[in-house]
Amino acid sequence: MGTTAVNISATQVKELREKTGAPMMDCKQALAEAKGDIEQAVVLLRKKGVSVAAKKAARVTSEGSVASYIHAGGKIGVLVEVNCESDFVARTEDFKELIHDIAMHIAASDPKFVRKEDVTPETFEREKDIYRAQAIASGKRPDIADKMVEGKMAKFYEEVCLIEQPFIKDQTISVGQLIAGKIVKLGENVAVRRFARFKVGEAGMTVASTTPKQDDGGERAAPAAT
Repeated sequence: MGTTAVNISATQVKELREKTGAPMMDCKQALAEAKGDIEQAVVLLRKKGVSVAAKKAARVTSEGSVASYIHAGGKIGVLVEVNCESDFVARTEDFKELIHDIAMHIAASDPKFVRKEDVTPETFEREKDIYRAQAIASGKRPDIADKMVEGKMAKFYEEVCLIEQPFIKDQTISVGQLIAGKIVKLGENVAVRRFARFKVGEAGMTVASTTPKQDDGGERAAPAAT
């Protein structure tokens, strides 16, 4: 039997669109490839989203918007700037929803950096030394300790870097994958530029920004989705 024998209903397409935000034709195609399996179709669309996001990553993001989020009770506040390519997209409900979700995520998860590339050399070396010392102290050989450190650093990035963190509303995807999905839907590059997080009673605050990459043509690039 060929794929033509698989009947894809409008209800299935609607459900997949609500789950992923992907365009209708992309949902139909993914469902056909997945033989009607919604969860497999979600995986296919997410893989496509990462691919499309990577292709658009070198495109200039000179427009965008700043959003705020105040957590219930007024104890935590967030300001975040998210960039896109055009003012038209910046004014869409999809883009506004994305910024709101990112601001809410920052309030809940308290990231310290935007991307893993933004982690300072001092912070990187400090954490690496701590993890290695812990491994050695537990009796591991130096070569085994070094391998353990690699795994620990990957987890460290996931804990402190916004783009690497599991999205607070859907732990099966990262914030980077959330953004990649919106890039597919909006058809433009999207990048988190900077954010600030305040909490009542804390002496300091978290302020993070990312330095846009430069491609060969000198354009600004977004963080790669992971």
